[in-house]
Amino acid sequence: MPTSTFTTDTRIRVPWPVDLASTLLPLQRGAWDPCHRTDGAAVWRVSRMESGPVTYRLTQDGPNGARAQLWGPGSAELHEQLPALLGAHDDPSGFAPEHPALVEAHRLFPALRITRTGRVFESLVPAVLEQRVHGVAAFASWRRLVTRFGEPAPGPAPTGMCVPPSAQVWRRIPSWEFHKANVDPARARTIVRCAQLADRLERLCDDPPDEAQRKLRSLPGIGVWTAAEVAQRAFGDADALSVGDYHLANVVGWSLLGGPLDDDGMVEYLEPLRPHRYRAVRLIAASGGYSRVPKRGPRTPITDHRGR
Repeated sequence: MPTSTFTTDTRIRVPWPVDLASTLLPLQRGAWDPCHRTDGAAVWRVSRMESGPVTYRLTQDGPNGARAQLWGPGSAELHEQLPALLGAHDDPSGFAPEHPALVEAHRLFPALRITRTGRVFESLVPAVLEQRVHGVAAFASWRRLVTRFGEPAPGPAPTGMCVPPSAQVWRRIPSWEFHKANVDPARARTIVRCAQLADRLERLCDDPPDEAQRKLRSLPGIGVWTAAEVAQRAFGDADALSVGDYHLANVVGWSLLGGPLDDDGMVEYLEPLRPHRYRAVRLIAASGGYSRVPKRGPRTPITDHRGR
């Protein structure tokens, strides 16, 4: 599809109610993500498909779908992916929590779905950037690198939106450019190694989620947390639990037990909710779970690697 062409009034329907904004929220990497923008009722996103870049604008269109406009050579390919993006493959019917807080959150947010982008490398790079650092620093690194090495978004995208770099470009980014973006050598090496395997990584979407995560974790620099973050977005895995997250165990603990938990305690407590543990975490967050954690103790430091 030529970059000057877009599809108007394309309606996507999914089997159950979907709230567009909350479903796609995990794909946004900070308020100034150059690949994701919310403009009133519309969600704008930019992606790099196998067939090329695409810009798409989504708006809610009834309780079970959305309306889409698409620009760029990747439009036809992205169009096929839209139902999965809106949670068409996310079956919530087996989710039957017993805890009153989860029951209430599920009642309040019945249309929160688990998205599935099908783009593994595109989810992997920002997840690596978020390893062991404050989110503010990781989002700034992502914004700088995408803006510096990506390309302008096709179509009438909001100002500043960019297509993320291709795997070939990520492989060639010099070490000093990662340094300028406040990315330490370990994370930079992980991104470059993953870029070298990008074609193989994309095929993981065809594997069962547990097997796909196991293969991800076999890569140097990719641990349990990073693999889960990718699985949540690229595979639409409603059970992928981000073990090792700096805040998550405490959020789950204070939301469901009224006190702190460590990772082992969180895993044990959420075990009965398989295969919907990530769904439960999303509902906890949507219902204000992060605000329930007492504001005391040291905050995650914002590390600046550029002076080292």
